[in-house]
Amino acid sequence: MKLGILFSGGKDSTYATFLAKKQGNEIVCLMTIHSENKYSYMFHTPSIKKTKEQARVMNIPLLIGKTKGEKELELIDLERIISKAIKKYKIEGIVTGALHSDYQATRIQKICAKLKIKCINPLWHKNEIEYLNELINNKFKIIIIGVAAYPLDQTYLGRIINKSFIDEVRILKEKYNIHPAGEGGEFESFVLDCPLFSKPLKLKKSKTTGKDHNWRMEIEVE
Repeated sequence: MKLGILFSGGKDSTYATFLAKKQGNEIVCLMTIHSENKYSYMFHTPSIKKTKEQARVMNIPLLIGKTKGEKELELIDLERIISKAIKKYKIEGIVTGALHSDYQATRIQKICAKLKIKCINPLWHKNEIEYLNELINNKFKIIIIGVAAYPLDQTYLGRIINKSFIDEVRILKEKYNIHPAGEGGEFESFVLDCPLFSKPLKLKKSKTTGKDHNWRMEIEVE
């Protein structure tokens, strides 16, 4: 099946791409939405422009859309870019990295139904800890580029998702009800390397902004 990916550059959309390709599908394009609202309900925002570099090392065409990020209205912009992918790349379905977000999943499924294509969610309801371990076992190198929940703070920015990180978020889930995979927006990630990449991306520099338990890191990669 020819598939397009709703791609943010984070671990979820990248791993969903990996699984969809592993299942024998043809990945013909990536779709990224640049939102003016950093608190968008639908779209990942930290370092979103760096998806160009990921698309380059994946050798997959990237479609870029824009939105003001207004709740519900941003879905019009999402439908627009999916329609463009149908026309340009003849996609038969889209892949999302949704884990547990009914808000995102139901709205994307509604758009797909309207456009008469399939909506595929390879990560849907995966056990969070098992999922994080799968990422490591499949040689995904992932860094944290944003946090937005107590007790996460600036010290988490730039951290690699590894066994130590998994042990830590397991404890945070028990103590503070933090979603271990960051599905509630507790943290955002960026993939520097994985089996889909022709070569790893290297972190050149970064700039951090924020306060208290809400921090973001804008990165440069090569």
